[in-house]
Amino acid sequence: MKRLLLPVLVSALLAACAGTGSAPPADREIKTESDQTDADRRAGIRLELAQGYFSRGQFNTALDELKLALQAKPDMREAVNLRGLVYAAMGDNQLAEEAFRRALTVYPNDADTLHNYGWFMCQQQRWQTADALFDQAIAQPSYRAPARTLLAKGVCEARSGRMLVAEKTLARAFELDAGNPAIAVNLSEVLYRNNELERARFYIKRVNEQPEQVNAQSLWLQLRIERRLGNTGNVDDLALQLRRKHPQSPETQALDAGRYD
Repeated sequence: MKRLLLPVLVSALLAACAGTGSAPPADREIKTESDQTDADRRAGIRLELAQGYFSRGQFNTALDELKLALQAKPDMREAVNLRGLVYAAMGDNQLAEEAFRRALTVYPNDADTLHNYGWFMCQQQRWQTADALFDQAIAQPSYRAPARTLLAKGVCEARSGRMLVAEKTLARAFELDAGNPAIAVNLSEVLYRNNELERARFYIKRVNEQPEQVNAQSLWLQLRIERRLGNTGNVDDLALQLRRKHPQSPETQALDAGRYD
């Protein structure tokens, strides 16, 4: 089965590592810069560097920066969380799982860690464990990014072949964050596979009508939907756009080879 699109996954994971997904408990003061210790500042700088290296695929360097961050602040949730993602990206699944488990030991029920751990389990095709972790993240009362986790959960369900369940999950994500192109693209892809062609066309057109959101993947998906609907004129127009804007893309190669599915 083809992998679903998830164009903003890395940025979403990095946002989680930055601690943007969970609100502080009501009985705690919100820390400001004046409250930071020297160790906090050093750890924060190292974490920011690690995030940058991770996003560029420089995993060894990211890991070095995380080690320095944890030397300054051993219980830094974001650093332990990101270390799990780095180990996973490096292919060391045992160390990745240990890192996520350690993060949850120090910070039980942390929604960002549960989200990232769930995605890691999805990549290992441990579907039931991934579902449970995603559901636990979404259930946290202070979690402010449920659409992000519903997106990951829906993609995971589709990868496991549960297309009807994935459709419902991604529809819930869309209700919460209708402006997120990754949700719209993945929902459209699932609807296309479920032969809900008009609905699939509705969601992918929303993306392709925004110049800053359209890409080779979204054009190719709409082209295949229009082709199955028999809209020859739209297919020709989308093929022209794809060849002109993305001539070297895998999608254009598939178009030229007539590989539509």
